[in-house]
Amino acid sequence: MTRPSLTAFVLGGGGVLGATQVGMVRALAEHGLVPDIVLGTSIGAMNGAFVAADPTVEGAARLAEVWEAVVREGVFLENPVRQAARMAKYRTHVLSNAPLRHVIDEYLPVDRFEELEVAFQCVAARIEDAAGMWFERGELVWPVVASCSVPGLFPPVEIDGYHYLDGGLVHSIPVGRALRLGATRIVVLQVGRVEQTLAPPTKPWEVATVAFEIARRHRYVHEIDTVPPEVELLVLPSGASASPNLSLGQARATRMRARMDQAHEAASLYLDERLSVG
Repeated sequence: MTRPSLTAFVLGGGGVLGATQVGMVRALAEHGLVPDIVLGTSIGAMNGAFVAADPTVEGAARLAEVWEAVVREGVFLENPVRQAARMAKYRTHVLSNAPLRHVIDEYLPVDRFEELEVAFQCVAARIEDAAGMWFERGELVWPVVASCSVPGLFPPVEIDGYHYLDGGLVHSIPVGRALRLGATRIVVLQVGRVEQTLAPPTKPWEVATVAFEIARRHRYVHEIDTVPPEVELLVLPSGASASPNLSLGQARATRMRARMDQAHEAASLYLDERLSVG
């Protein structure tokens, strides 16, 4: 018996580089590709929630507006004096998650998972038992914020008595989740990092960033290798020449727009080729 077709959009993490996914979302909508389920981790959880709310060209345009608000509200950048004061007070993080919550509340047209147009799940790392927790029902904002909570940048988020950090700690690009849910077509929206090979560190500060990138990337590499041949796999290109591991310098409107445009062009060309062959 042939199993029912199920198209999963998988949106990986990447902080401010998540603007890349906006161009990919636009290209997918223009090519008429609509997901049956959306899976998001880290900043991909925020983008994924908006895709699940409106997986159309108009929805992609709205997501671009959301990223304008991300810059305007200072989600990833704040006054250095305030950052220093927050670190001195809390000792664990330099940014408040209030701007991110505000952007989601302001622009997302629904409040609950069940109200989205397309099924959506996001993942966060549960501190108490080091588990990956998948959220798929109930109130939306806090699970999305939890999934986006980069350690050291944002505070942990408490939900039902447990504390959560960035979903990218447990699933950087959750292809395996899509397979377990029975996806017959998996569309990967990544931010460009996995397109780049890693090099051995040559400077003291590179040791931690390379180690973290290996930890973040190895599960995705393994899961990609286990995708069976009968499952169609589309890994959209970012179109970017570089995708830095330390990416806060990309949190500028002009750089974000450039990444959106590069990804839209690259993903459009890729889909033209892949869909014509298919």
